Amino acid sequence: MKLTRLLLICGILLSMTAFIACGPSRSVKRTAVDTTVDLSGRWNDTDARLVAEEMVKDSLSKPWLMRFNREEGRRPVVIVGLVRNRSSEHIETAGFVNDIERELINSGEVRFVASAKQREEIRRELESQQSYASEETMKRLASETGADFMMQGVITSTVDAVSGKRVVLYQVDMELISIETTEKVWIGTKKIKKVIEQKSVGW
Repeated sequence: MKLTRLLLICGILLSMTAFIACGPSRSVKRTAVDTTVDLSGRWNDTDARLVAEEMVKDSLSKPWLMRFNREEGRRPVVIVGLVRNRSSEHIETAGFVNDIERELINSGEVRFVASAKQREEIRRELESQQSYASEETMKRLASETGADFMMQGVITSTVDAVSGKRVVLYQVDMELISIETTEKVWIGTKKIKKVIEQKSVGW
């Protein structure tokens, strides 16, 4: 009886060991943040970074910048507005906007002001200073730098799929608009095409 019970316990333990050994394993490897990693074929951080770099480079190479510098004698002040996602998938556009802002600021060709949400928080702090900060350190009201241009954009996509193969075309359209005159001084377009194949599994 004891032998049978012992054999039963050993059998259960062996079964559990085999189950654990055959279970899913996970491997994690660190990689450089600028490495291109495309697992799902969806829009990712690499797409956002590359598009932002190319868009800003193209916009700063066009005649509007030289004309503004010549006529105004200073660097233009730019703000990035809304980038709409009208693609077939969820895209977090905040990261893309941050990439554009970084490229514009680091270019040294333009001056940059805070976004609408950031300005709201700063204005609350400024109002608080009027009551609680000393005169020596209090910042003045109505001293903000006004933007000359706003950059806006939209992300769209076209999907074509058949027999486990899918082609996705992403298109990013950006515009730079004069805030005072609403004149569009620059329009840029960037396209990314991806081919995704998945065997034995339908889309």
